[in-house]
Amino acid sequence: MSSTRVAVVTGGNKGIGYAIVKGLCEKFDGVVYLTARDEGRGKASVAELNKLGYKPLFHVLDIEKTDSVVAFKEYIVKTHGGIDVLVNNAAIAFKHDAKEPFGEQAEVTVRVNFTAVLNTCHVLFPILRHGARVVNISSCLGHLFNINGEEPHASKLRERFASPNLTEDELCALMEEFVRAAKAGDHVAKGWPNSAYNASKVGLSALTRIQQKEFDADSNRPGIVVNHVHPGYVDTDMTSHKGPLTIEEGAVAPLYLALLPPTDDKTPKGAFVWRDKTVLDWTKKLPSNYIF
Repeated sequence: MSSTRVAVVTGGNKGIGYAIVKGLCEKFDGVVYLTARDEGRGKASVAELNKLGYKPLFHVLDIEKTDSVVAFKEYIVKTHGGIDVLVNNAAIAFKHDAKEPFGEQAEVTVRVNFTAVLNTCHVLFPILRHGARVVNISSCLGHLFNINGEEPHASKLRERFASPNLTEDELCALMEEFVRAAKAGDHVAKGWPNSAYNASKVGLSALTRIQQKEFDADSNRPGIVVNHVHPGYVDTDMTSHKGPLTIEEGAVAPLYLALLPPTDDKTPKGAFVWRDKTVLDWTKKLPSNYIF
């Protein structure tokens, strides 16, 4: 076991995740793990970075499979002892012309973008070292006011998501409510958005706030910080390459949060951070000039 600092990026084989790995290789004082569910694609991405002079390490990590996450945890503990930076980047999005029924899209999207991330955190959070940094890659679509179905139900849902007393179990129940409503076809009438991706990222953002409260109460590991971030509308497979930003531009705010200095009163904690590193109030409507 070594005392080397360790950074981990999930879904790191392409897009924003790839650019975050690249940026960490440049700026992080330690080893950087590019993880991906597909070994071939993951190792190919590592080879690409090697050609650029970077030396990330690779490990298979499928966030949907608990045994994969546990195996990764055991490897990290045996090899390094713990994690100092965790970037939860792995996610999916159905295309606008997807043929799957909306209820199926909701179930799959919430399972990957919310539940699998939550389960990954349950496994990996115990090996975070004091002062660790966690970055949950959310989206502008993960802002609270993207709970925008019919009123007054949407307002009531937003109140539940924004409650400072919201628990993890209550949040999971909210996400299950969305999936049930999506399958029944009355999700918009009940206040939910007509987008499974939006709902999943709102859930991830709400989870971040709960996680920070738990870290604040952890006296054995002081200084752990988790934030949720909108990286921008980036030219990736997920956006069908419609985003105007490069993957390097999309990595700017996530890297800023991954490399935050020791905690002080100015350090964002449990915050919603825009792609320009601005901290925005997740519980209030976005200013009109904050678009993508």
